Amino acid sequence: MTRPRPVLLPPRLRPGDTIGVILPAGPVRDHARAEKGMSLLHQMGYRLRLPATGPADADYLAAPDEVRLRTLHALWADEEVRALMAMRGGYGCLRIVDRLDMEFFRRHPKWLVGFSDLTVLHAALNRDAGLVTMHGPMVATLGRTAREDLQRLFSLLAGEPAGLHDTAAMEILRPGIRRGRLCGGNLTCLLSLLGTPWEPAWQDAIILLEDTGEPMYRLDRMLTQLAQAGRLQQAAGLLLGSFDHPSGDTLETIRLQEQVWQRVLELTRDADLPVWANVPLGHGQRNAALPLGMEAEMNSLTGTLTLLPHSVHRVHE
Repeated sequence: MTRPRPVLLPPRLRPGDTIGVILPAGPVRDHARAEKGMSLLHQMGYRLRLPATGPADADYLAAPDEVRLRTLHALWADEEVRALMAMRGGYGCLRIVDRLDMEFFRRHPKWLVGFSDLTVLHAALNRDAGLVTMHGPMVATLGRTAREDLQRLFSLLAGEPAGLHDTAAMEILRPGIRRGRLCGGNLTCLLSLLGTPWEPAWQDAIILLEDTGEPMYRLDRMLTQLAQAGRLQQAAGLLLGSFDHPSGDTLETIRLQEQVWQRVLELTRDADLPVWANVPLGHGQRNAALPLGMEAEMNSLTGTLTLLPHSVHRVHE
């Protein structure tokens, strides 16, 4: 029987290190936000390596598939680049994931940082390359991200695996104490991975779920599909992030989130797994970074998500 390969934790970042900025999905929509995010990274002491940009492809892609794929591989191969952070999400990672060189990525472990459409790349790198990746803010969202979440992101990248403790905001919908490997991300993207070779390993995992701009009936349909496919029931625990209403109305968003929480509880009523809601992650101001692929423990008695860095193998510089 072949022993499973150890999950690799990429080398920590230090001031002066270079971060490669990638556009693996959609094009830049808000140049002011992009500039603000890059300025913030410079202020934190990082150098940036920007890809050559050209005209957007098909209006919703940053560039043709071959260009986005080649740029991703080139920045990963650049020995001066210690981490790759997505400029933004959108759509497009699913179109290139089947051509990623997973063994190459594993031989040269680096941080991949992002969320939303990056959920696809996270799942693939976690599963096929055995790498820990960072579900967290992207360049174009850094400027609106809460200060405590920015501090958390940079601390994690620097090798300080702080847990998540936010009892003032989080709600324990179903209590429990469970341990599992962190995985998941954007609900829509996770649905697109069902039945593909890059589908996350759901068994005994602590699954992050979040989404944006989706009406309740679509969220219901996606959650129901995950449950009917047997995926939710396999989990060790669920962390429900933000789900904002398409209208942007605050009251409608609160109502929608409560509907999501209720539907998740209904779908997992026969499963013995803790469910936490209003976890500070997603498309809003709060987006606490979490290392996907690393094990963690949900403790509902303390409301603390404790990271377990000994569950992975740190790559030394």
